Amino acid sequence: MNIGLYFGSFNPVHIGHLIIAKYISQHTNLDQVWFIVSPQNPFKESAALLNEYQRLHLVRLAIDGEDDLKASDIEFHLPRPSYTVDTLAYLGEKYPQHRFSVIMGSDSYQNLPRWKNADVIMRNYPLFVYRRPGFEIKDPGDSVIQLNAPLLQISATEIRNMIREGKSIRYLVSDIVQQEIENTGYYR
Repeated sequence: MNIGLYFGSFNPVHIGHLIIAKYISQHTNLDQVWFIVSPQNPFKESAALLNEYQRLHLVRLAIDGEDDLKASDIEFHLPRPSYTVDTLAYLGEKYPQHRFSVIMGSDSYQNLPRWKNADVIMRNYPLFVYRRPGFEIKDPGDSVIQLNAPLLQISATEIRNMIREGKSIRYLVSDIVQQEIENTGYYR
């Protein structure tokens, strides 16, 4: 099976994430897109993160019933911070029957040279890169598949700020995620 790995904090998962994942699952040769919920991104401050199990729960709620989308806690069981190359190696050992690819925005693609063992990733894994305004995909290698996925300018940071300010996040997150955030008091 061809699996696309969509890494992120998903703090919280929002409509923009869901649109990208669904678009990629339907417009590529991927059989499934796995949301890899990162417990600690080496490039982000972890203090602002909701607990990883709560973020995973929100992702699972958001994609419930979507057979081509899956939530994964694989990085919860690996050393922290999470490095994509280590996760890919682990998944390759655990699921040798699958072929894995990495999904990222062109902003992340521009930062790829800063990633641990980026050359290993680029040499051994297809990269599905969706364009983001202001971040051109320069000199893509043979492993880069460029996509024009529909983009919404939605920021998880802004969503968290809106929640703290008592503003509605309706239409920015799925209804079930909004309901869960309200019921639990997440991000207040």
